[in-house]
Amino acid sequence: MKLETGKPYQIETAILTDGNMRVSVLNYGAITQGWWYKDVPLILGFDDPTAYLTDTRYLGAIVGRVANRISGAKFDLEGASFELNANEGKNTLHGGDDGLSKQFWDLKQIAQNEVFLSYVSRDGEGGFPGEISFEVRICLQGQRLVYSISAQPDRPTPISIAQHNYYTLGAAGGIDEHKLKLASNWYLEIDDQGVPSGRVLATNENGLDFSTANTIGSVSEGIDHYFCFDHDRDPKTLVAEITSLSGLALTVYSDQPGAQVYSGYEMTKPRRASHGVCFEPSGYPNAPNTSSFPSIIYTPENPYRQELNLEVSEE
Repeated sequence: MKLETGKPYQIETAILTDGNMRVSVLNYGAITQGWWYKDVPLILGFDDPTAYLTDTRYLGAIVGRVANRISGAKFDLEGASFELNANEGKNTLHGGDDGLSKQFWDLKQIAQNEVFLSYVSRDGEGGFPGEISFEVRICLQGQRLVYSISAQPDRPTPISIAQHNYYTLGAAGGIDEHKLKLASNWYLEIDDQGVPSGRVLATNENGLDFSTANTIGSVSEGIDHYFCFDHDRDPKTLVAEITSLSGLALTVYSDQPGAQVYSGYEMTKPRRASHGVCFEPSGYPNAPNTSSFPSIIYTPENPYRQELNLEVSEE
C-alpha cells in the first residue's frame, strides 16, 4: 500500500507473516506499525499510517542517529565541536528533528516473513558528523520477531540506535499490572531534564528494583530510566521479561549494554497514560559527553551492529 504525504515521498507498508505472527512495517521511520500474535495486538500503533507523520511519541520507530538524550545538543569529537538540533528544550532527543524516525527509508520485502530497510544519512544531518549507511532487517521466526540493525560510517561518529515499540501484550486497559523483570541491578541517575548525571545507582536502593518480577505500576511516579546490564554477560542471554494478566509474555534478548524503560505515564491523547511500556535497548544516553560511559563512537573499521530478539509465549 502507498499513501501520498504531500512530500515527494510516499508511505509504503509491508506485511510480514509466519505462523501465528503478523507484522506491519512502514518505510517512514522504519516503523513497526503493528504486531499481532493470534490476532492479539502486542504493541501500540495507528491504523492510519499518515498519523505517524505528526506522532511525537516515536511509536514503533527506529530512533537515532543517537537514541535518548544528548545534553546541551552538542558534543566534542577528535578536537572538533558539533552543534546538534535541540528538539527537547536545550537537549537533543533521539537524533533531533531530522533523526532516523523522521526519514523515509528504502523498503524491500525479501520474503513473506522478512523485510529489509536502508537509509543513507548525509554528513551534517542533524548536526552529526559523517555519512552513515543504515540497514535494518526485520524477520519473523516462529514466535520470535528479530531486528538486525547495522550502520557503516565513513568517519568516526557517535551511533546508538533504539527500536521504540510500546508493548501492550493485548491489554486494552493499560500496563500498570504487567509484571516486569530485568537482568539489571543498576540504573543511571538523571537530572530534571532526564539527562544522566554520570552516576550509576543501585536499583534496590531507589525503588526501581526489577531483578525479580514486579508490577510496572508499583513505581507510582512512573518509569523513565536507563537500566544497565551486566558488562560480563553473554550478549545472547535474556535481558527482560514482560508478563500480562492474560498470560501472554514477552522475552527480550539484546546485545546492548542497557535499555531505557518508559512506562508511558506521560502519554496523552489519542493514547492514555500507561497504555504501553517502551523497552529500548541502546548504548548509554549522553555517552559522547560522559567519559565514564561505554563509548558509542564507531568508525569505518568498526561499524555499528545490534540484534534485538523478541519472543512471545503464553501460559
